[in-house]
Order: sequence, then structure tokens, then C-alpha cells
Amino acid sequence: MATSDPDTISEPQPGDLIEIFRPAYQHWAMYLGDGYIINLTPVDESQANAMSSVKSVFTRKAVVRMQLLKDVIGSDSFRVNNKYDSSHTPLPVSEIIEQAQMLIGQEVSYDLLGNNCEHFVTLLRYGEGVSEQATRAIGALGLVTAATSALSMLGIISSRNRNRPF
Repeated sequence: MATSDPDTISEPQPGDLIEIFRPAYQHWAMYLGDGYIINLTPVDESQANAMSSVKSVFTRKAVVRMQLLKDVIGSDSFRVNNKYDSSHTPLPVSEIIEQAQMLIGQEVSYDLLGNNCEHFVTLLRYGEGVSEQATRAIGALGLVTAATSALSMLGIISSRNRNRPF
């Protein structure tokens, strides 16, 4: 069920960030207690199928849901990962849980790079939305853009050289 990491606690406590390892990405949730988590799910999917599909990363709207952790992880693995605690101060647990419970059932905007499930749970825990996953993706997009531009420029230079009379 939970994977062990020497830097994290394997048994979740209320307010903990839960990293769920999906086949192509990581999904993030927050542990509320008594086996329940809060997380973002696509608006147009049933609770049972909500986060197991890759479609969840391409949606523009999401619903805040309270679900059993075991139902959300299914056959995937997870770990408690409060990785930003060294750089961000967690809010008091009672405040985190109260805020989380007020959001259950609400529809929110979702953006893979700017407002994803990791941003959502870190906003609850720290009062600031942070996503290393999104930062890495933006960096990768920047590299792809730079490489495409460089190749395009090489193509232009090459075609100019071919058309040049000697």
C-alpha cells in the first residue's frame, strides 16, 4: 500500500500531502483522517473512475471530492510527501482541515501547468500553491521550444545556402 521513504512518514496524518503514483504522472491529494483524502477530479467523470484516467490531466474544470484513500489509489502506490515543509511553513492542521472541508463539492478551474492537483493541496497546506511537477513540465516545454526554434533556424540557413549562387 504505502511506499516507504526514509524522509517521509509512511502512515498519513491529517494535513499530510499524499503523492499517488499513476502510470504516466503523479496525482496529489491531502489526507483528512479516518482513511479519507481530499483531491481534485474531472467534473464529467464518476467518482469511481475520476482520477484513474489520463483524461484527468487534460481537463479545464475539476471538482473537489472527499474520497477514501484506498479507493483513489486502487492498485497504484502512494506515499506521504510533505516535501515543501523545509521551504514553506505548514498552516495549523485544524485550519488546513477546516478549509479543505469547506471546498468539498465545489467546482474549480484546473490547468496542468498553473493550477493542478499539486497546486491545490499545497495551497491548502501552506497557503501557497506550489508544483515541482508543473515547473519540470514548463522547463521541458521550454527546451522543446528552443530545440524546435534552433532546428527551424538551421533549416532556414540551410535553404538560403542552397539557393545562393556560387
